[in-house]
Amino acid sequence: MRQRRREGPSVLREAAIGLGTYAAALGVRKAVWSPGGRARARRNADRLMRLEQRLGIAVEPALQRAAVGRVPLGALNAAYVGANIACTVGSLAVLLRRRDPGYRPLRRSVAGTMLAAQVAFLLYPTAPPRATDRFVDTMSEASGVDLDSGAVSQLFNPIAAMPSIHMAWAVISAESLRACSSHPSVRTAAVLYPPAVAGIVLVTANHLVVDVLAGSLLGWAGLRAARVSA
Repeated sequence: MRQRRREGPSVLREAAIGLGTYAAALGVRKAVWSPGGRARARRNADRLMRLEQRLGIAVEPALQRAAVGRVPLGALNAAYVGANIACTVGSLAVLLRRRDPGYRPLRRSVAGTMLAAQVAFLLYPTAPPRATDRFVDTMSEASGVDLDSGAVSQLFNPIAAMPSIHMAWAVISAESLRACSSHPSVRTAAVLYPPAVAGIVLVTANHLVVDVLAGSLLGWAGLRAARVSA
């Protein structure tokens, strides 16, 4: 008797999960995006910056000063806005197309970390450092894009800096890249990807060091939880 071929995940179902996760994030944005919420988010950002100063890890201003005029900030901004999502979604799409058994736990990691972060974004909304007076808003200055007003700001939550979803997804995407290919260059890219994302979000003043650390921990926890439930 011929064994029936095992079917992979439904593309429509996976798309529905992705859209549902995004809808949850927009729901949290709607709940916190108000004059009072934005003021609270700036106060929370100030608290985190003072914490970093006490811990001696407030390296972001020096990193940004060193980068301004020496690195293409426009390219870094483009990478911040699009590359992280493209890498995360792209690597998962490759695994889904292949019906790779590693797809489901990695997708659960991405969706799970996104949903878990919404709790923090709701209870502790935090403005990015670029929204404070201590940093240069490279998105506005170098790229002419205002992420905190207008139509662009409707597409995401501008006061969701802690923890860094960029870093959580970078940690997960590194695992996805390793699952996509065993080629040495891909494996090297997977190792370098999270540090590269960390550098980009710090230099562009979209996150603090503590945001990066919290996001990395969230990504690691998401991978562990998905593997346990697999």
